[in-house]
Amino acid sequence: MNISVVINTLNAEKHLDEVLDSVKEFDEILICDMHSEDATLAIAEKYNAKIIFHEKTGFVEPARNFAISQAKNEWVLLLDADETVNNDLKNYLQKIAAEKPEIACFAIPRKNYFLGRFMHSAYPDYVYRFFKKSKIHWPEYIHSIPNIEGEVFKINSKNKSLAIEHLANDTISHTQHKNNLYSTAEIPKRQHQKVGFFKLLTSPFFWFFKYYFVKQGFRDGKEGFIFACLKSQYKFLTLSKLIEYKKK
Repeated sequence: MNISVVINTLNAEKHLDEVLDSVKEFDEILICDMHSEDATLAIAEKYNAKIIFHEKTGFVEPARNFAISQAKNEWVLLLDADETVNNDLKNYLQKIAAEKPEIACFAIPRKNYFLGRFMHSAYPDYVYRFFKKSKIHWPEYIHSIPNIEGEVFKINSKNKSLAIEHLANDTISHTQHKNNLYSTAEIPKRQHQKVGFFKLLTSPFFWFFKYYFVKQGFRDGKEGFIFACLKSQYKFLTLSKLIEYKKK
C-alpha cells in the first residue's frame, strides 16, 4: 500500500529529524512549510521530502486541507512536526487498512508529556491522522475535528505501543504561551456563544475537575496538578477573551 506522509512545519528543527526518521520508509514525505527561518528545510531535504509552501496562519488547521490535497497517494498519514510513529503502529495501520477497505479514517491514541512525565490525564487524546484523502476535510479553525465521509476505526488505547508519540515535553512557560495564542484563536469559532458570569465561574473549575479527577491527573503527582490548573487557565482565558471581544 502506498502512503503519503504529510507534515506541516514552521521552524520545526527541534524534533523534525527524529520525526522524519520514523517515517522514512513510506512512499512519499510531503512537507508543507510556512516559510521557516531555521534548519527545517535542510532537515527535510536530507530525507528527500517534497517541499511546498503555505502562508503563515498562526496555527496549523488552515493549511491542512491544502497540504493534504498535494499528496500523491489516496492514503495519508498526517503528523505534526513533533510526532513520531513506531513500527508496531505503522504495521498495524497498513494491515487493518488492507483488510478493511471500507474504513475511511483511523482515530489514533496519542501520548503526551509535561515537565518530563507522561500525562495519564491527556491520554488517549485521540487524533484523526490516517485516512483516505478524498474522504476528509478540515474546518479551518483551531482544534477542529475533521469532517469524515465513511467509517472511522478507533484503535484500542489499552495497547500504548499503538499510539502516536508526542515528543513535545511542554514547560510551564511554553504551555502558557500556547494558552494565550490558542485562546485568542478560539474566538472566531466561539464568537456566537453566550458567556455569563455563572459559566465564567464554573467552566474553568469543571475543566480542572475533569483533568485532575475524572481523567486521573492525580496519578501524575505535582506535575499532574499543575497540568490540570493550566487546562483550567486555558478555559478561563478563552471565556474571558470572548467577553472582551463582545464588548468591542
